[in-house]
Amino acid sequence: MISKEQVLKALGTVQEPDLGKDLVTLNMVQDVEIDGKNISFTVVLTTPACPLKELIERDCIKAIHEHVDADANVTVKMTSNVNTNRKDNIVLPGVKNIIMVASGKGGVGKSTVSVNLALGLAQEGASVGLLDADIYGPSVPIMLGIRDERPKMMDVNGKGMIVPIERYDIKAMSIGLLVDEKQAVIWRGPMASSALKQFISDVYWGELDYLIIDLPPGTGDVHLTLVQAVPVTGAVIVSTPQAVAAADAKKAIMMFKQPQINVPILGIVENMAYFTPAELPENKYYIFGKGGAAQMADQFDLPFLGEIPLVQSIREGGDKGIPAVLDDESITQNIFEQLAQNVARNVSLRNANLQPTKIVEIQY
Repeated sequence: MISKEQVLKALGTVQEPDLGKDLVTLNMVQDVEIDGKNISFTVVLTTPACPLKELIERDCIKAIHEHVDADANVTVKMTSNVNTNRKDNIVLPGVKNIIMVASGKGGVGKSTVSVNLALGLAQEGASVGLLDADIYGPSVPIMLGIRDERPKMMDVNGKGMIVPIERYDIKAMSIGLLVDEKQAVIWRGPMASSALKQFISDVYWGELDYLIIDLPPGTGDVHLTLVQAVPVTGAVIVSTPQAVAAADAKKAIMMFKQPQINVPILGIVENMAYFTPAELPENKYYIFGKGGAAQMADQFDLPFLGEIPLVQSIREGGDKGIPAVLDDESITQNIFEQLAQNVARNVSLRNANLQPTKIVEIQY
């Protein structure tokens, strides 16, 4: 007779590749059931976007066959419970992880990365929100095809709350949903900061695995307001290959690395890495230079999250409100899916190995 103890002992030899411990020690094995030679159990991953799920499944089956019974029929159910190391439950209590997407410089495709990252995580099964923090140049409503929609209000425990717009299985909020897009938002810094605070305190985000915040360019008021208002899990830096963009991206990196801010950086994305014509998908033309973001990642000892090419379909998808990660005919769909997996993987590593997330206290 096969026992549960035998199964757990065998699975205790299977390592979670990123976290460096076995599945049993990490409490990732649940619901072990045995019926003769039929063995089934559930492996609870730290994110539904885990890029190593197939490897883990194969290792589990191999361990049972090697250590329990070579003829066993093994069924591995893969599920997930996104991990978090938040210790507070005051600000955005239902949000497990808050990820900022920053660039330092405008025009590098930061919003494109934010939108496709959010949708990529949602497609993997995560619950995701997207906050457009670019008060003066909001672009998320256009990219999601919700520019003509307006948020509604609901009562939550006696308080009126704004309900974010839901599209493509994510929740989105932007100043562009509240003002006439033909009008410029002419506000001083404190007004913009106050609006962002309302997007945090007065929007009903509910339960989320990830809240993606699309930051404006630079290293100013909005960035400081947000790190002082919410416990940020980590930041994703977006750059293009050319030196001028990399120089500004380095400023964004140094901002997050300031001792009084100290927000972990999850990695660097190189957007517009090369031009690929749709009719010649194997060709790569390095219009803006080559490898600048990858070199920057090496310089600061940061993960390199991937290269996104300059292709027409990304621009067309953003303009039409159908982002590239949703387009089965886009040559970049898989690239954005891999980006989402890499970010989710680094969030899990950050939560397992670094200090709990907390709100930054800055005295200036």
